[in-house]
Amino acid sequence: MQKPISSHAQTIKILREHQLSAKKKFGQNFIIDPKIVEKIARLSNAQDRNIIEIGPGIGALTEQLLMIAKHVTAYEIDRDCINVLHEQFQDKNNLTVIDKDFLTTTSDEIEATQATHCVGNLPYYITTPILFHILEDLPSIRTITIMVQREVADRFNAQVNTKDYNALSIILQTLCDIKMVMKVPPNVFHPAPNVDSAVVQMIRKDVDQASLKPFFALVKKGFVQRRKTLTNNLKDVPNIKAILNELNLSESIRAEALTLAQWRQIYEMSSVR
Repeated sequence: MQKPISSHAQTIKILREHQLSAKKKFGQNFIIDPKIVEKIARLSNAQDRNIIEIGPGIGALTEQLLMIAKHVTAYEIDRDCINVLHEQFQDKNNLTVIDKDFLTTTSDEIEATQATHCVGNLPYYITTPILFHILEDLPSIRTITIMVQREVADRFNAQVNTKDYNALSIILQTLCDIKMVMKVPPNVFHPAPNVDSAVVQMIRKDVDQASLKPFFALVKKGFVQRRKTLTNNLKDVPNIKAILNELNLSESIRAEALTLAQWRQIYEMSSVR
């Protein structure tokens, strides 16, 4: 019986047979622990569903998803990995591998797959763009289960007055229910990264996202220079000092000291003045 792709021995075997190695330009780190990929597949709620997988690599997670999902549509930009995927899963009729940058996908393309869940092991440099592409452009995707660097995961669900709390925290918490479902150490990857990772799940809330764009723009502006006070960052907002006074907030307060509710109050009060 063939070992899982995610076993260390099988990963090394596949890489050697195809004369491959992890490519830094794609942020590749291959998972070499079957228990980890099995758990991610299970936590992703992929059972009997159509699933989007972002960056399958040589197919460690794909292998597990195919066992439980109705269909997996995998987006991969590394041609070498695409060749491996075709070879490894040539007998699977519930997999479609797409040679395309996921960031260029359209809502029509995703809706055509009938997928509502998205799974992926995302490199640091592309995590935020992919998240915003899904949340802003691909409304049919309702659940996102992704492995990211631990420090990035900490920002997603960060609380007020912490170093990780920023505009991204507020935007994501407004749009999604977020939970960290698993912490992942460096030694389960080949090559091992210098940082810890975590698996995060986001479930989209039923909110009118289009109407929130001006609010998100205000939040981003408030955090544009983190060390500056809110009155400095929002100096073009009419009566910002009066608004802070009305909310019993100091004029020297910084963006990271405001709760989501307080940000909403500032936005609503500034919009009617």
